Amino acid sequence: MLICLFTGFSSGLPLYILVSLLPAWLRSEGVNLKAIGLFALINLPFTWKFLWAPLFDRYIPKLAGFSMGRRRGWLLLTQIALLLSIPLIALFNPKLDIWAIAYLATAVAFFSASQDVVLDAYRRELLIDNELGLGNAVHVNAYKIAGLVPGSLSLILADHMPWSSVFTITALFMLPGILMTVFVKEPLLKAGAPKTLRAAVVEPFKEFIGRNGLKSALLILAFIFLYKLGDSMATALATPFYLDMGFSKTEIGLIAKNAGLWPSVIGGLLGGVWMFKLGINRALWLFGAVQMLAILGFAWLATVGHSLLWLGVVIGVEAFGVGLGTAAFVAYIAQTTHPLYTATQFALFTSLAAVPRTFANAATGYMVENLGWFKFFVWCFVLAIPGMLMLFKIAPWHSVSAKPIQ
Repeated sequence: MLICLFTGFSSGLPLYILVSLLPAWLRSEGVNLKAIGLFALINLPFTWKFLWAPLFDRYIPKLAGFSMGRRRGWLLLTQIALLLSIPLIALFNPKLDIWAIAYLATAVAFFSASQDVVLDAYRRELLIDNELGLGNAVHVNAYKIAGLVPGSLSLILADHMPWSSVFTITALFMLPGILMTVFVKEPLLKAGAPKTLRAAVVEPFKEFIGRNGLKSALLILAFIFLYKLGDSMATALATPFYLDMGFSKTEIGLIAKNAGLWPSVIGGLLGGVWMFKLGINRALWLFGAVQMLAILGFAWLATVGHSLLWLGVVIGVEAFGVGLGTAAFVAYIAQTTHPLYTATQFALFTSLAAVPRTFANAATGYMVENLGWFKFFVWCFVLAIPGMLMLFKIAPWHSVSAKPIQ
């Protein structure tokens, strides 16, 4: 489980650098909001990472003629690439070299998405089936805690030192993950790695479809897309919603950081522990229900208006529900992958799960303008129902967990 702590932190750090630290730096240097908004496109590698994931299943890299294994070798390469590329961003002037920064940030996103592919595969191969719940919960919450470095510590440092030093210090937090990669053992697979690139590309999809038929495969993919759709849409415009309710930026910052992060962490950890007793299937039902009902808290806040007490309650309950739901969801995805094709299948599933989050902003703005905040959140609640209904087929209540894949 300690390894899952390191994998989560290493996975979360570069993403939060891109979504928290980079926009703060650009804005402080006078870059306009439209340009900063377009920087969201640098995160596209996280949606398309399944395209190059087969390479990590097929090939075993060698460093100076020495092989650390299929998973550890790729991990070390991507982590070193992140350690070296992150500090380079601040060497450019945002007003003069915005395109150079965009290209470099996209490269960081590519290395980060690639690291995620290998970390997810490594974690799936390391944990036995009854450890998936807690192990993935630890990973997800370490992922969130990593956001405190670029989202808090780095911003404080920026008031006292140059941005180049801030990015360098932030990048150095990749070192614990690199040390983990050097000292942990390579997971052993009975069947070994795919023998050809064709096998690495075609066989993962062939195995997934052939496991229980095309209909079952499509049901699983639809469930992965729908399970967190309502929650993703409800939180896509959270900050503009709080501002429209009359909350100041300071109130939002203080309450959201404290009422949002820690309930989410606690929910994720409790979710992992409870999954030991409940099983993944029942956890998907119960945690998904909490996650769905939490959306109605936003609708309630839309009617109450400015209230610091209710802001804290709504954010806390929603974050706790998301922590529970995410713990069960990630464990389900891990359980659904075949041990021989973990990198490709895990990347496919997590890429599909990211689609609603990636494209939600495009639709939610139009919905709010036409419906208003209250009706918008009610619709988000309604859109969460199809994912829950699919549990009758995907994860029946009386079946504690899906049959393990051999």
